[in-house]
Amino acid sequence: MSEIRFHHILPLIILLLASCSVKKPASSVKSSNGIVYSYIDQYKELAMSEMRRTGIPASITLAQGMIESDYGRSRLATEGNNHFGIKCHNNWKGPTITHHDDKRNECFRKYRKPEESYYDHSDFLTSTTRYAFLFELDEKDYKGWARGLKKAGYATNPDYADMLIRKIEENELWQYDQGMKSVQKNASVPDTLKIKADSSSRSPESSIKQSDGSFAVPGRVQRIKENNRIQYIIVNETDTRESIENEFGLLKWELSRYNELDNDFRIVPGQILYLQPKRDKAEAGKEVHITVKGDSMYSISQKYGVRIKKLYEMNRMTEGEQPDVDEKIWLRSMKPVN
Repeated sequence: MSEIRFHHILPLIILLLASCSVKKPASSVKSSNGIVYSYIDQYKELAMSEMRRTGIPASITLAQGMIESDYGRSRLATEGNNHFGIKCHNNWKGPTITHHDDKRNECFRKYRKPEESYYDHSDFLTSTTRYAFLFELDEKDYKGWARGLKKAGYATNPDYADMLIRKIEENELWQYDQGMKSVQKNASVPDTLKIKADSSSRSPESSIKQSDGSFAVPGRVQRIKENNRIQYIIVNETDTRESIENEFGLLKWELSRYNELDNDFRIVPGQILYLQPKRDKAEAGKEVHITVKGDSMYSISQKYGVRIKKLYEMNRMTEGEQPDVDEKIWLRSMKPVN
């Protein structure tokens, strides 16, 4: 009888053991998925905003951030807020952190917060010549971008392109590329205001020719101006922050960041508000500014579309310091040493 009972019970024991072996990985997968979803939820809007600003697919940005930072858990990410593994290179003048990579104690960029890493990632790709060919690709061609990043040498891992593609497809990151269009490819005017050239129905007063051969019909977009290749508006009496954000499709934090203002700033009529990030130097031909009464470093920054931090650096000034009347403020290069 004992043998019969054992043979009857043995299959049950095997089933119980099998069920236990299944539950453990399921719990592990659930925990792993939680980390993945948390990272995506935290940075997806930032990635989409950077796509609109620069044309880099949000899916690519998210996938790179996930891989390079191990979902924000790597040492570079936790101690240096570096989510993209960007090394110092010769032109980096900010804080640094050393880390073992291809060599021991290599120099990596360090940021005050993760968001700065995302901004710098975009700026790094847009300003480095070896990545220039990527911006000729369709913004939704994440496979082309993944292969192009590997071809350009972003990472040494031979499987890097496939890693990015798998990450995008496993987590459906491609959905964050849908409906996004970068301002660089938007010819400064929303698509809904563009019409094809029609010589029988246009005049110089009623349409503006764009670089792609289409014509833009001035409407409310007429208020968009450009300075230093950056779009801006002048605040009018009826504007509110919410109405401006809605009109130009901006996220809540973009106006404050692009204009280097506190998050709770209030708009005033006549104020210049940039709709895109300011640049590191003024446009060609505007080398210096001679200050007048009432000038501040911030007002000069807004006047020429130059980041205020860069203004202080170029003029060898301490942040918070203000210029005297008739002082020469350098806008494109370092102030000469006397």
